[in-house]
Amino acid sequence: MTKNFVAINYITCEEGYIARFEELFGSRAKAIDNMPGFEDMYVLKPKTSSEPYLVISHWDSEESFKAWTQSPAFLEGHKRAFADLAQYKAEGKTAPMQSNFKTYHLLAL
Repeated sequence: MTKNFVAINYITCEEGYIARFEELFGSRAKAIDNMPGFEDMYVLKPKTSSEPYLVISHWDSEESFKAWTQSPAFLEGHKRAFADLAQYKAEGKTAPMQSNFKTYHLLAL
C-alpha cells in the first residue's frame, strides 16, 4: 500500500443527532471498501460535542478518491444520511450535521 492521498471529512453534529450519526457509521454499507485505490478509513470521535468528528480515508491517488465521490457506491454509502438531511429540510429544520471535506497529499519523509 502506498498512502499517497488522504481525505478528511470534518463532521459537526447537533447534540440531538450524535447518536444517529454514530449509528450510521456503526452500521455503514461498506460501499467504499471495494473501491479501486481505497486503502483504509477510520473515524475519530471528539472529546466534546462542540468539536468535529474526523472521518479519515487513505487512497492511492487523488483520482481514486474523486472517482469514489462521483460513483454510485458513494451514493449508496451515504443514502441514509442523505435521507436524514432531506427529511430535516422538508420539515423546515436546520440540518443536524455539517460536513467539510479537506484533502491532502502526503509528504515523503
